[in-house]
Amino acid sequence: MLNSVTQVTTRARLAPEERRRQLLGIGLRMLVEKPIQELSLDAVAAEAGISRGLLFHYFPTKSDYYDEVIGAALRRVLRNVSPDDDAPPDEALQQFLERYYALVERRREFYLALVFGNGSMSLDSAGIETHRRTLARRVMAAIGLDERTLPVVHAWTAYVEDRCLQWSGQPADTRADLASEVARCARALPALIAVEEQR
Repeated sequence: MLNSVTQVTTRARLAPEERRRQLLGIGLRMLVEKPIQELSLDAVAAEAGISRGLLFHYFPTKSDYYDEVIGAALRRVLRNVSPDDDAPPDEALQQFLERYYALVERRREFYLALVFGNGSMSLDSAGIETHRRTLARRVMAAIGLDERTLPVVHAWTAYVEDRCLQWSGQPADTRADLASEVARCARALPALIAVEEQR
């Protein structure tokens, strides 16, 4: 028929690294809406405009793709909570805490699913410890602490995570104000370091 319109779907050709970034970006967006083990690779491939087989060219197995998406999500968390490079130590600690609390409050279920997860695709205990150790090292660098403080700062990050999750899980009208929470956590770090140095 002369009036019929044939719709041709064209696939955008991307460089391999651009395609990987695109696929990870789609996975990250979907991860906000559902647990990692429920991500459909068919849906990811369809949104990218590629075949499922081509997705496996970039990520050889489903687990490889899931692991890369989780890794990208953890890197995003780290970027979002990191203090400004030029902030003085007290301000850097304040920025880290405020940004961490803001991230968890905004995406509490996502953070819980990402760090504690459920099913076969959750971070194992080593993954959680690596995440906390990375946060600890970022804080140490920002406020000028040396390597000897790593065990204490690592423990402090677990403390902050727990306080933040408890705080964000309460109704907004019943929980302590954010400034009080941040100040409490900020005071805890030098106190813990002082106790450790007395040993």
